[in-house]
Amino acid sequence: MKKIWVIGAGAVLAAAAFGGPAVATAVAAAPQHAQSASHAQAATQHGTPTKAEISALFDRWNAAVETGDPEEVADLYAPDAVLLPTLSPVVRTDRAGLVDYFEHFLAKNPSGERTQSVIEVLDKNTAIDTGLYTFTFTADDGTQTFADARYTFVYEKVHGEWLIINHHSSLLPAAS
Repeated sequence: MKKIWVIGAGAVLAAAAFGGPAVATAVAAAPQHAQSASHAQAATQHGTPTKAEISALFDRWNAAVETGDPEEVADLYAPDAVLLPTLSPVVRTDRAGLVDYFEHFLAKNPSGERTQSVIEVLDKNTAIDTGLYTFTFTADDGTQTFADARYTFVYEKVHGEWLIINHHSSLLPAAS
């Protein structure tokens, strides 16, 4: 039986929030990020993963995002994964939907950086990484736009490979 996770209490649709106080513009250099998480896959073949191994899965995802290839990003998701994306009000529930979203998202030349992470390893095949991240979007002229967002990645090991089965991301609401 397929596990179903319900995540996102208090989530705000990005379409309603985009352009709000969570977005700022500046000119700066994009940060560099670690690009390897293959050791996380190899190290967790026979036991419960560590929080560090689950944390490395974000670096793997961000490295795929930085390639600009929507197919490479979609490869990190299970075939029936659910994506509640940062910059679209449309829930994506299949590979075609994922690729469509990432084609538009990656056109903005994004790079993500986690600013807070809470990882919970549920068992040897399931883990959750929830927190905050900042996206830097770089225009062709070098101008950068920043978007602070919150995220939840739910990972499941499928046939020995960690895949994203649920990903929620929404712009961080303005402080009240």
